[in-house]
Amino acid sequence: MNRPWLTVRRGQAPLVLAMPHAGTEIPDGIEQRFVSPWMARKDADWWIDRLYAFAEELDATVIRTAISRSVIDVNRDPSGASLYPGQATTELCPTTTFDGEPLYVAGRGPDADEIEHRRANWFSPYHATVADELARLKSDHERVVLYDCHSIRSHVPRLFEGELPQFNVGTNFDTSCDPPLTKVVERECTASGMSHVVNGRFRGGYTTRHYGQPAQGVHAIQMELACRGYLQEPEEANASTWPVPFDPEYASPMVQHLRRILSACLSWANQEEMRDALA
Repeated sequence: MNRPWLTVRRGQAPLVLAMPHAGTEIPDGIEQRFVSPWMARKDADWWIDRLYAFAEELDATVIRTAISRSVIDVNRDPSGASLYPGQATTELCPTTTFDGEPLYVAGRGPDADEIEHRRANWFSPYHATVADELARLKSDHERVVLYDCHSIRSHVPRLFEGELPQFNVGTNFDTSCDPPLTKVVERECTASGMSHVVNGRFRGGYTTRHYGQPAQGVHAIQMELACRGYLQEPEEANASTWPVPFDPEYASPMVQHLRRILSACLSWANQEEMRDALA
């Protein structure tokens, strides 16, 4: 089936990059109901696709949806269960921004039937694709790393206090991947000289928790980047200051750090396969 909103770059290496929040497309019938089109796009993971463009050189598989997370968030539990009980978050079909601003004109938010329609149109095909690509690679590799790509503004008081570390590694407390992979990624984050935390405020979303099955050879890890690591973040994000255009030169140091992180993930997967073959 032709799905122009879903992009898949197929590689052969045991590495899959998922990009659930890089999209900004909003169907006309939905956009007209938002308070502000800018507000509906504000919380996108801006320029993540460009930041990880080098992944093709690693022969990684890249899966990206162009649909805005404000239409449907494909990294939320489809049952509606909160991934972070007791903490502020947004829904499968968000009704507020990260800052708590209402997204929809009063009385024009999606009802249960519309949420189910969006789930069938976008959520289910996206995840069917993720599952298919993991299964394809698992047929050739003992271990596959699923790396879920994210970013967020450095300051979002409703979601977390103070300034977010630049690298936020999530493995749901090492249930979604083997601990040695976590250590490999943490080592590269430390070597970057930038701040980092493992399983802090962001411990991994639906993608990481759902697909991460180390016993079956799928090791899922989420990387949430604070935007200041690759963008010149403004003091205040408003319609005239956000998003900041992507500047390849400014982002270059972060790109190099990410290249080392992904290369380390790939080396870990391949070395583990070699150890099994020699055992």
